[in-house]
Amino acid sequence: MLIVGLLISVGFLWYALRDLHLEEVWTALQGANYWWLVPGVAIYFISVWFRSWRWGFLLRGSKQVSANRLFPVVVIGYMGNDILPFRLGEVLRAYVLWRKEGINVGTTLTTAVLERLFDGLTMVLFVLFGLLFVPMSAFLSRLVTVASAVFFGALVVFLALAARPNLLRRVAHGLIARTVPRRFRPPLVGLVEGVVAGLESLRSGRDVMVLFGVTLWVWLLETAKYWLVSFAFAGLHLSYVGIVLMGGAVNLLTALPSLPGYIGTFELGIKILEGIGTPSAPAGSYILVLHAILLLPVTLLGLVFMALEGVKWAEVWEVR
Repeated sequence: MLIVGLLISVGFLWYALRDLHLEEVWTALQGANYWWLVPGVAIYFISVWFRSWRWGFLLRGSKQVSANRLFPVVVIGYMGNDILPFRLGEVLRAYVLWRKEGINVGTTLTTAVLERLFDGLTMVLFVLFGLLFVPMSAFLSRLVTVASAVFFGALVVFLALAARPNLLRRVAHGLIARTVPRRFRPPLVGLVEGVVAGLESLRSGRDVMVLFGVTLWVWLLETAKYWLVSFAFAGLHLSYVGIVLMGGAVNLLTALPSLPGYIGTFELGIKILEGIGTPSAPAGSYILVLHAILLLPVTLLGLVFMALEGVKWAEVWEVR
């Protein structure tokens, strides 16, 4: 999988950057007004707080944990995704939450999958909204078709599992009993119970609507960050609809295997912006700066929070 991610990142990075004139990109970077990054980063961390609230909503069947207590854990997880392969930031935050709150790792990982599911569905809606005003390229058409099938199909599966928790238990326990030696069964049974608990929020239509609503708000905030950062580049002239379309498409692409920090997949935003008429140099400089401020602040803050929580890398690798 690491090789696949490397190949995807390198291939996408080459495709995104191959037509850029670096001297023009450098000129655009030199002429940018970087003060616009300040409100952009501030809004981003507000969106992360609301992500923390959403996570607490998903976890409440196991334990009530406030968004303020979850915020550092979420940031640590994002830091992990930015510097570790295989999206191990999700495992890292599951470990930190277990260490801090005693919540079953299976529950945490299940809620992480649900978060990605609701994020993906929202991104599909963002792309569809953008395409009401912008002509659909063949690439975006395929992206929307595949992503819609994957995320809506996954939602149906998770809703079915959530609706039949006892069936899920019986099937999982039966598989464990038939295939796993007795001494290894207890932790796996505990993991299954954690998964069942993590699916609890999908058993209520009201809860599902709350999750969709909060997810929509989170991504509207994040899109506002993208929009604010665009004002730093005088030649960009992006409409909010263009930002929504680009943000939705790029974040769908980051679901693909890639190097840590979504290197390469995020840079395809350059091609998406070019496809809606944005000049390549401002588009390239904007995406590179946007990606940098999506990575650096949360990574640095995540390292600080990890130190404050007293979590050592050695113990994380030992648990892994």
